[in-house]
Amino acid sequence: MANQSPWTITFVLGAPGAGKGTQCAKIVEKYGWKHLSTGDLLRAEVASGTELGMQAQAIMEQGGMVPTSLVLDLLANAMTQSGQTRF
Repeated sequence: MANQSPWTITFVLGAPGAGKGTQCAKIVEKYGWKHLSTGDLLRAEVASGTELGMQAQAIMEQGGMVPTSLVLDLLANAMTQSGQTRF
């Protein structure tokens, strides 16, 4: 039997301006889930000047896409640090 994750995770996907943030705010308000935005996490990491933030900034300044592995590390860190289980 596979290990069960302690987290419940829901992804809200859509094009820019589709209302993802609006819907997430409603989920947070109604159900108390934690909203994590990869864009917000990346901007905060760059602003904090961490090694991960500097790596991401260098990639973005060249017009590249931040690798999935870095984004997943940011998400996992934010989830762990939040102390919550529903995202």
